[in-house]
Amino acid sequence: MGIKFAHTPSAGLDEGIQKTKPRGMAMIPTYVTAVPNGTEKGLFLAVDLGGTNFRVCSIQLHGNSTFTLTQSKVAIPQELMVAPTTSKQLFAFLAKQIESFLRTHHNDHFELRRRKSLSGEAGEHTFKLGFTFSFPVDQVGINKGYLIRWTKGYDLKDAIGKDICALLQDEIDALGLPVRVAALVNDTVGTLMARSYTSPGKTGTLLGGIFGTGTNGAYVENLSKIAKMSEYTEAEYDKSTGEMIVNTEWGGFDNALQVLPNSPYDEGLDKGSVNPGMQMFEKRVSGMFLGEILRRAILALVNSPEAQLFKDETSSSNDIGSTTCIADDSPLYSIWGIDTSFLSMVQGDTDTNWRITRQALDKELGVSAPSTEDARAVKALVTAIGKRSARLGAMAIGAVILATNRLGGKPTDAQSKEGTDALPAASATDEESIVDIGLDGSLVEYFPRFEDYMREALREIPGIGEEGEKRIRFGIAKDGSGVGAALVALTAVN
Repeated sequence: MGIKFAHTPSAGLDEGIQKTKPRGMAMIPTYVTAVPNGTEKGLFLAVDLGGTNFRVCSIQLHGNSTFTLTQSKVAIPQELMVAPTTSKQLFAFLAKQIESFLRTHHNDHFELRRRKSLSGEAGEHTFKLGFTFSFPVDQVGINKGYLIRWTKGYDLKDAIGKDICALLQDEIDALGLPVRVAALVNDTVGTLMARSYTSPGKTGTLLGGIFGTGTNGAYVENLSKIAKMSEYTEAEYDKSTGEMIVNTEWGGFDNALQVLPNSPYDEGLDKGSVNPGMQMFEKRVSGMFLGEILRRAILALVNSPEAQLFKDETSSSNDIGSTTCIADDSPLYSIWGIDTSFLSMVQGDTDTNWRITRQALDKELGVSAPSTEDARAVKALVTAIGKRSARLGAMAIGAVILATNRLGGKPTDAQSKEGTDALPAASATDEESIVDIGLDGSLVEYFPRFEDYMREALREIPGIGEEGEKRIRFGIAKDGSGVGAALVALTAVN
């Protein structure tokens, strides 16, 4: 696949926790210094602005590693994501969704709390809200963080450098809602927290990873290793645990393209994006971009005389095979025209005649009567794109595991260079030897064999190998962003 696993983001991890302005990954302290153990109880609100949708949730934690979730989801109107819209208009829209949710699902409780709040009796009568905000933020407190930059198609420049918790709180207050933004949570932090709450056994979760519209990871780091915390002199956080969750922002790994694979399709996608030269790792891994990579690769084959993809061999043209079978309004001719769900559909096609793929090409992409050879070629592209995504994701996960030495038996430099397995054999059933990883996102949930491809790659990473891979446990943290945000809000209250 063109990925050399001797080169992982480990150096970027080390630099990022040392310097406040690293050249690579931001490695943002989250001020979350404890992970749950499954005994937590209470009713909390959570909202999640993760990309194209906005979720509002209420989570009842039962104290036995289970919870009850009520939620609503609304698509963010495209016009609210870019100028001339202002950030005030976006956050006003979000606040109105919170009000609508409370009136629909908790109206009695809402009205009581609202009356108490308006009469000045705040505190216990105010809903505590965890705000999952899946964009790069310079976080300086449990509920304070300044937007570094937008990703995922957003481009509201007036919000850059502003405290996004304050932006949301201002609009909540303008509506007179009895809600306090108690915690700012990246979706990967939420995934880690939710997985830790529901995870079986004694092993605490090390890392939460998102592989969906975007990609990112957050992990538990020894506080003593986060040297740059000494520069945050006014920050307040609990130092007693000796740990802190770090938001890696690994989507921005290797923007200089020193080690990441590159192709003409990657280059074209980057040039046509709203942030050229940024988030290069994310643009090769996350679901938002895989469909566009496929679209560009397909068009390259369509335009190649040698490939003869989607050519109508029954055409009466003198130049047999030169007429394409693609409709003029096909999504193939529109940038971002292919959704990643199309790739998942094709990847899951195991029919010998590629029936599902041929039907999808016809109905989804406007390719009339595609041949078996056409379908086989598209399936090969889909598998290559998805497999590359998974292997790169494994590289990031492997780097965190090695940097934290959670597998033990850290390899020497010589062993790393030789690519040998430096780990002692350990039983995958030995609970204390397990490295627990929480995952969320459409790719890990719906793209067939995504985890298989990740595990294949982990076995190839020096210092992990086959024995280490057996000790890595993946678990889907369903609704991680909502439940995790509630759990962080709980820690902010106590």
